[in-house]
Amino acid sequence: MNFFNRARLARRGFLESVGVGFAGVTLPNLLWADDRRRATGTTTQADHCILIFLNGGPSHLDMWDPKPDAPTDIRGEFGPIATSLPGVQFSEHLPRMARHMHRSAVIRSAHHLIGHAHGAAVYTAITGHDRGDTTQITPTGPNDYPSIGSVMTHLRPPEQLMVPFVNLPYTCTEGIGGPPQAGFFGGMMGKGLDPLCVFKDPNAPDFKVPDLSLPVDVAADRLTRRQSLQETIDVQFAGRRTRGVAGVEGFRERAFSLLSSSATQRAFQISEEPDRTRDAYGRNIYGQSVLLARRLIEAGTRVVSVPWSPDANATWDTHWDHVNRLKNELLPPLDMAVGSLLDDLVERDLFDRTLVVVMGEFGRAPRISEVPGYPLPGRTHWPFCYSLFMAGGGIKQGYIHGASDKIGGNPVDKPVIPAEIIATIYKALGIPHTFEFHDLQNRPQALVPWGEPIQDMFA
Repeated sequence: MNFFNRARLARRGFLESVGVGFAGVTLPNLLWADDRRRATGTTTQADHCILIFLNGGPSHLDMWDPKPDAPTDIRGEFGPIATSLPGVQFSEHLPRMARHMHRSAVIRSAHHLIGHAHGAAVYTAITGHDRGDTTQITPTGPNDYPSIGSVMTHLRPPEQLMVPFVNLPYTCTEGIGGPPQAGFFGGMMGKGLDPLCVFKDPNAPDFKVPDLSLPVDVAADRLTRRQSLQETIDVQFAGRRTRGVAGVEGFRERAFSLLSSSATQRAFQISEEPDRTRDAYGRNIYGQSVLLARRLIEAGTRVVSVPWSPDANATWDTHWDHVNRLKNELLPPLDMAVGSLLDDLVERDLFDRTLVVVMGEFGRAPRISEVPGYPLPGRTHWPFCYSLFMAGGGIKQGYIHGASDKIGGNPVDKPVIPAEIIATIYKALGIPHTFEFHDLQNRPQALVPWGEPIQDMFA
């Protein structure tokens, strides 16, 4: 059992995960391994990344690439508004993001060919690799390429005692009750590099993270006594230890410290935020998750991913009732959360060191149409052209990369593929996209062996 896998660990399993049990020292071993990898020779602008993933496929035409001169069935009902970057328009329902365009970048020419299966498209979009799926139900596994957060944990763990990689408030699944979508986990790098998954609503009055709360019957002094018991066992078996196992001792200490760390505990105490701040992000599960992401990276967490949906079809997959869902359920809370996040990052001097990425697995079709079996029209999947939003972390400010045609159907300037997008993210985080690691079968693998970072995205 490992600390970064799930936030649903049993009491006994939780203590074992930090090295208290007899069976193993998963977290101390992880901390020890991370420390040995610190000297990677990487340089970076960004130390942190917040990935807001709009599962289901957000409509680029109704967000960051409006087409006001197109026919009604293409441009939709939303009007454009000016952004803080002259000549660039967003949807009228993204006013706060529009005010940050002068310090942000939008890619309007992303494309790939996987449009049928959400899971396969998600995997391609966030790893740069094609999983080869023809269905949406293949579960995540050890042959998947690792997530950005897993790679950061492996190569650039936090310098202070802090959880390196967090996923909240959902692990998006393929339909209700389906398996988690691949691409958000450790995959080939192992489950030890999975995120800490927080399946809780930060907007709930009783919000807390079980894994970071001591059980009611385990006081801090009792935990210390358990630590002493572990040390006694270590002495008894000292003669059987290899040099490598002996080297884990100091990291067991760090594991205990992580469990009781006031910084870690406090980062999750979102109730400490002023009401005006919580209101600004939006009093809903997603707005408060983005606020919690800011608290985590401020405390030292490297990567926080925020899947904006419990399953692939619940939110941004607007096959039907497209206009109403975007206007009243999706765009306003997204705009509040991202706008407030960028405000805070700038105000707290975190903007230059934090890469913010807002994206989905594909876009939506240019033409609004009725779908058989659904009461109101919508837009279907469209991987052939889509947009994504990036800010901070050394990304060029006030920049639009590429362009789509007059109906938003295909790129006509500077087309980019997912591998190039992921390589760009790695570059911003100071990680060579060609970095080679060994998978669980000890085979050499490169993070993104094809595609280069988009050089125009950097100042």
